[in-house]
Amino acid sequence: GGDLVLYYHSNSKPSGVVGIAKVCREGYPDHTAFDCKDPHYDPKSKRENPVWIMVDLEFVEKFPGTVALDTLKKTPALKEMLVIKRGQRLSVQPVAKEHFEVVRKLGQKAG
Repeated sequence: GGDLVLYYHSNSKPSGVVGIAKVCREGYPDHTAFDCKDPHYDPKSKRENPVWIMVDLEFVEKFPGTVALDTLKKTPALKEMLVIKRGQRLSVQPVAKEHFEVVRKLGQKAG
């Protein structure tokens, strides 16, 4: 635990990074996948062999504005960041330390 996370809104206009969170509990089985009444229910996920793992996050910092995906794409220092590459649709992606710091600086100036 303790890893910092860029918090990205993918379904907003504009899509982008809005702040920073921290992992405060490492991965554990997502209990909502076992509950047939929950929208996240997955009959393939069993308690003895869970398909879905979740982490808990805690708030660290909210940026004054959004660092839009467009801004990420136009920032030369971020050209290798996964989120701006074609075909990257994962909800969770690793971020290199140098990319994290660039985005943090952009975020603190956003707005």
